[in-house]
Amino acid sequence: MVVRKVFRAAFFVRTIFAALLLTAVAGQCQGRAECSVIKSNILARSVRYCAFLPASFDQDNTKKYPVLYYLHGLGDSEQSLLNLGGWDLIEELRRQGKVGEFVVLAPAGGHTFFINSADGKVRYEDFLMKEFMPQMEKKYRGEGTRAARGITGVSMGGFGALRLGFKYPNEFGAASAQMPALVADVPENFNAGGPGSPSAMMGDVFGSPFNRAYFERNNVFTFAKNDPAAELKRLKIYFDVGNNDDYGFERGAEQLHQLLDSRGVPNEFHVYSGRHDPQFVIKHFAGVIEFQWKAIGK
Repeated sequence: MVVRKVFRAAFFVRTIFAALLLTAVAGQCQGRAECSVIKSNILARSVRYCAFLPASFDQDNTKKYPVLYYLHGLGDSEQSLLNLGGWDLIEELRRQGKVGEFVVLAPAGGHTFFINSADGKVRYEDFLMKEFMPQMEKKYRGEGTRAARGITGVSMGGFGALRLGFKYPNEFGAASAQMPALVADVPENFNAGGPGSPSAMMGDVFGSPFNRAYFERNNVFTFAKNDPAAELKRLKIYFDVGNNDDYGFERGAEQLHQLLDSRGVPNEFHVYSGRHDPQFVIKHFAGVIEFQWKAIGK
């Protein structure tokens, strides 16, 4: 945090003292990011992650925190929150008193869509739920309760956050997503297309050629339709999308909203002006964070 003020020359000495004092206070309010690796027995490799820690984390080693899991988009990494400016925005919301202190944990998900692959070779969901979450919450002093645990994501990560939230409503108190990769009905010609096509981007996860049955079993809509409504009602749900999404995900988002409404599952849904790009994410990220804090914060 940088404190900038202009003072009159006549109060030079008092100005220096005040500036030093304000700088010290600002430093106390600043959190930090810590990026490292976790060794996974399930994946038989190390996985990169970043932890975003509030200012008090290093000052009180007994304090425990709500935890928000952040899942990045396709082609991005565990550092996307830093690269987008999302961490700075969270710090600013704290400074303004709009949110309190919580830990953000962001694992590297590659192209996994944060699920186990169709061929069973990459068990990313098992890693996330059985290794990453318990180990990270122990290391970074998470409260370790459903009520104090949220999950959010962008695009591919939005798909992952909603799917995991819907599949494990007893593990998460809130699930949110920005421009989530939602497809209610896979078209018959989904396998068509070369590099860069939807099937090509998803092939290493959902099978190559594309395994429609496996996708359907793991689709967000499947959990939204089949999971007991009473369980989903326990989950606080938020998602947004641009009205001109480059991949047409606004249609899937609207369909999900309608489905949840039809089942009597409360959800907060927004369609904003915008495309499928980082500018859309950061413009509306504050809404996500404030929603999560109200759901999982003290």
